Amino acid sequence: MKRIIECVPNYSEGRDRSVIDRIVSAISSVKGVRVLDVDPGEATNRTVVTFVGEPEPVLEAAFRGAEKAKELIDMRLHHGAHPRSGATDVLPLIPVSGITLEECAILARGLAERLYKELGIPCYCYEAAAFTPERRNLAVCRAGEYEALPEKMSDPARKPDFGGAWDEVAAKAGATNVGARNFLVAVNFNLNTTSTRRAMAVAFDVREKGRKAREGGSLTGKLLKDDKGDQLWIPGTLKGCKAIGWFIDEYGIAQVSMNITDIDAVPLHIAFEEVCRAAAARGLRVTGTEIVGLVPKKVLIEAGRFYLERQQRSLGISEEEIIRIAVKSMSLDDLKPFNPKEKVIEYLMEDEAELARREKLIRMSVKDFTAETASESAAPGGGSVSACMGALGAALATMVANLSAHKRGWDERWKEFSDIAEKGQALVGELLSLVDEDTAAFNRIMDVFSMPKGTEEEKAARAAALEEATLYAASVPLRTMEAALKALPLALEMAEKGNPASASDAGVAALAAVAGIRGAALNVRINAAGLKDPAPARPLLERADAIVREALSLQDKVLDAVNDHISLS
Repeated sequence: MKRIIECVPNYSEGRDRSVIDRIVSAISSVKGVRVLDVDPGEATNRTVVTFVGEPEPVLEAAFRGAEKAKELIDMRLHHGAHPRSGATDVLPLIPVSGITLEECAILARGLAERLYKELGIPCYCYEAAAFTPERRNLAVCRAGEYEALPEKMSDPARKPDFGGAWDEVAAKAGATNVGARNFLVAVNFNLNTTSTRRAMAVAFDVREKGRKAREGGSLTGKLLKDDKGDQLWIPGTLKGCKAIGWFIDEYGIAQVSMNITDIDAVPLHIAFEEVCRAAAARGLRVTGTEIVGLVPKKVLIEAGRFYLERQQRSLGISEEEIIRIAVKSMSLDDLKPFNPKEKVIEYLMEDEAELARREKLIRMSVKDFTAETASESAAPGGGSVSACMGALGAALATMVANLSAHKRGWDERWKEFSDIAEKGQALVGELLSLVDEDTAAFNRIMDVFSMPKGTEEEKAARAAALEEATLYAASVPLRTMEAALKALPLALEMAEKGNPASASDAGVAALAAVAGIRGAALNVRINAAGLKDPAPARPLLERADAIVREALSLQDKVLDAVNDHISLS
């Protein structure tokens, strides 16, 4: 899984568009970073920028943004409605996929140290990046705002985690609060009512803060206080969630508007289910869900899997289908069409041109792929076709598992077949990627022949590059063999225990997988034969021979099981 983090810096400038544009330009100048949103506020005199990418480019972009803000913003002249302590006021790193909150905290501390060492900007570390428990709270780090910094920096207990005495840099740039936090999901739950008061009641039921305690548990009774005279509170049911009720003129309905601050502790689908329960207890119904802004892909995948499990349906279906189940289960399209390509961070990060280049073959129709293979071009060739056959074998085994999970009378076995289908889906994805990679490996060899070969150094470099490319071209079909081999035990399980009506499909799955394996073996051998030094290829050839033997043995077992089902009496 690609490691992706989100960064949401808040800059103390929301009125001068030229300043904002120059900061955003500094951020977007880093290759591998995608700016998703720029939200300036005139009253707050503050701009929130959202950008994503892999850790290294995101850290560089965060640094460049802070560097530009230091250059352009003078905190001695800043006024706005929002609390602030620096030109770059807050700089949180947020895990999206493939990286943990703890890892983001380490990265945030390193970024804070760099900001001080290279730019002289004092930095406090907050939330998961905090060095002390009290500084987990951003409000503690920002207490007194910019105006209190001279006093705080002279106090050992309140000085920044990175920063020395009050100086010209601190006076102009202020202090930056660098942190790491979980992804925050902003969501509105639509209710079949126009009553803001009833929506607010549901919000109070579920938000962590809860509601003020009143006599008799009513909504209008006398407020209850403890012995010290402090207000008593009845906590809500969803940890880390903040919520209110409001009426939306645009839609003519009331909503429960919620911020889920820890999607690991409270996933979106759990919040949806709890709001549904609380609404029903008050005679209301949740009619749909509106996601505000963007979400990591896992939010929808987890939701789709949750509802599939509830239905005792196989989870071994495509990512697109799982997300479609999530959309329909939570009615994400209640108020307007819901397009995952416009709401999921990972999809927004995809470079369509790069994807089209990398997935040229698997994006073709069967007809076009066949025509391309039959053309005068040497690629795609046997290696890509072998990977395609392996993918079809894995797909057929997956199909039988999914049909078996859904077979009438086998409801108690759905999880058994679902687990097999999930393994099959993973193999399908792996083998499909190898369809294009095999052709890319061939093209890599062809590229070597365009290298210069005039001098002895150039000839040596060309020869070395050819050996390397040829060895790589031999290794790719071996990976096809390894992946296709894993499909055969799945086909055997389906032939022996799967839906008897699909026994022949399990047999075809085995035949296709073995055809892919034997075809890929030929490609391992022909590429290995092109090496000047055969030594590096020997382990590949030995492994390829072993895979073929194992595959043929498994194929025989699959066909025996299939024939037991379909032989005439």
